[in-house]
Amino acid sequence: MRILGIDPGYATVGYGIIENDNGKFRPLDYGAVETPANLATPERLIMIENGITELVKSVEPDEIAVEELFFNTNITTGIKVAQARGVILLSCAKLCDRLFEYTPLQIKSTVTGNGTASKTQVQFMVRSLLRLKETPKPDDAADALAAAICHALCAQGVKRGLK
Repeated sequence: MRILGIDPGYATVGYGIIENDNGKFRPLDYGAVETPANLATPERLIMIENGITELVKSVEPDEIAVEELFFNTNITTGIKVAQARGVILLSCAKLCDRLFEYTPLQIKSTVTGNGTASKTQVQFMVRSLLRLKETPKPDDAADALAAAICHALCAQGVKRGLK
């Protein structure tokens, strides 16, 4: 089964694609869709939509796992990330009817066994589970791979966006 994991963002949207063969994970690709800070919000959202649409069409995932938002104190940034996440969910739902969402706590818990794991601990487990020599960069790509691994390991997720 091919799983696309996505770590939503406004400046950087991380993605990671794994193959899950009965619990054996193989990394296929990872990276990020990035938007330049000098562009207006609508232009950046269009870039995110185009990047995600192109990615989903080229990868043809069986299922997609998207990280839910964690709001911090900067509401302005949170709103822009929420807008980007909406674009990501819509783009994915149009192309894949197997869309799941996981909280950061669920992802950390599933991948490391500790819901309060640090970013470094999550990255270590991603590297270990996928047998990678180096930690995936950018950090958003490692987070996206963690979302994909979480989905592969979880018996349940919340299904969204059916065609």
